[in-house]
Amino acid sequence: MAIERVLFLCTHNSARSQMAEALLRRLGQGRFETASAGTEARGVNPLATRAMAELGIDLRGHTSKTLERFVGERWDYVITVCDSANESCPVFPGASARLHWSFDDPSAATGSEEERLAVFRQVRDAIGARLETWLAETATLPARRSA
Repeated sequence: MAIERVLFLCTHNSARSQMAEALLRRLGQGRFETASAGTEARGVNPLATRAMAELGIDLRGHTSKTLERFVGERWDYVITVCDSANESCPVFPGASARLHWSFDDPSAATGSEEERLAVFRQVRDAIGARLETWLAETATLPARRSA
């Protein structure tokens, strides 16, 4: 089976797209090469790192990147995970499919650190559930391109 390439995009590449990239890497069991980027790069949010660590996924080596570095590459899927990125996302001529999944921005959460971490967990779990559904839907489809 060919390895499919998936790029996740959000505004700051600090939480949602980082979590989606790491979750698909784990859930996809080697079926996907994943990356993430943002319309801006603001650094990986420490609460995203903590929320993912609870699942045994280490984001400490992840860096925040802007989408320009990926525009000329071939992608089987480009998936925006926030409305702002969906609206400002450039055309990816090398993308076979462009999808949009809207998730709330956990970085906008207010309250104590524990209350904000709870929001990161909710968004992490929502992304994981959406990925599991998508993986089940795409499992029966042939690979979009051959490697």
